[in-house]
Amino acid sequence: MTVSPEHLIRPEILALSAYHVPAAGGMVKLDAMENPYRLPEALNTELAGRLAAAPINRYPDPRAGALVDILRRAFSIPAHLEVMLGNGSDELIQILALALARPGATLLSVEPSFVMYRMIAGFAGMRYVGVPLRPDFGLDEAAVLAAMEREKPALVFIAYPNNPTGNVFDAAALERIIRAAPGLVVVDEAYHAFAGGLSFLDAVDRHDNLLLMRTVSKLGLAGLRLGYLVGPARWLAELDKLRLPYNVNVLTQAAAQLALEHVRELEGQAERIVEERARLHDALAALPGVVVFPSQANFLLLRVADAAGMFEGLRRQGVLIKNLHGSHPFLAGCLRVTVGTPKENHVFLEAFKTELDRHP
Repeated sequence: MTVSPEHLIRPEILALSAYHVPAAGGMVKLDAMENPYRLPEALNTELAGRLAAAPINRYPDPRAGALVDILRRAFSIPAHLEVMLGNGSDELIQILALALARPGATLLSVEPSFVMYRMIAGFAGMRYVGVPLRPDFGLDEAAVLAAMEREKPALVFIAYPNNPTGNVFDAAALERIIRAAPGLVVVDEAYHAFAGGLSFLDAVDRHDNLLLMRTVSKLGLAGLRLGYLVGPARWLAELDKLRLPYNVNVLTQAAAQLALEHVRELEGQAERIVEERARLHDALAALPGVVVFPSQANFLLLRVADAAGMFEGLRRQGVLIKNLHGSHPFLAGCLRVTVGTPKENHVFLEAFKTELDRHP
């Protein structure tokens, strides 16, 4: 008897496509919302010493207590709230979905939004419901409330700011959605460093069904894969049962501790990115046939007549951005560009103008 994947793997997994990360060697890489700035040389030198001293022959601290303490200080997390670490936010999303995946349970989010909400719902065996945003990417509060009443989701994810659109939703509307939700709501603040202080951290105490999720990836530490979840102990104690032992390795703990001891340096880089975001937005908005959407993240969403042609032309010129055309009906003709250094942004703009002449 021949045993094949088609006979044993769940149909919903067979129907998925793997998350594709394109090769970017030798290119101006503006496709993945990364911080373009390296750590200062002095910190790199200190980091080398920390990593050399890290006991990689031993398992890491399973709770990463020292790192959690530094996260609390760096981001003003109240002492009465618990913090759980993940191998990036993706692991935390998966833990949440697995914990709430009772038979027939539903995960709800808005669309377009972070693709991993939908994918991980499938991994965990949850039914996924996506509520369309308005055509201008604003939150359709009435549609979300109606969908929650109809679908009774066990888990709701809201990205704030949203990815891939870059905008923040009305905070009062989100509070009403959280109050009306029949299950757990997770506000994903992956881009909080660029949102001008907007956050739902203070709201965690006002709602017994609210957790806050963040990552340090966008602050310049994407290679460390470190996300964190903030909420009451009664929630995180249960979720912690699904966290694999030693999920945050020794080197990540050592490197993140050092970087967050110097969080002001990382925040300074974020401020420079916000300044460049405004400059890049204005330069793109001045071009004929280009629609640029408001952003409070470290990227810009724009719409052009020939997104696929522009994307391929930029790639041939050595500039890699994200082509979103075809991923959702509301994203027809859309491209997403990460805000880079001034030099990277200049290279992108010159290449973009050239391609715009070719694809009017």
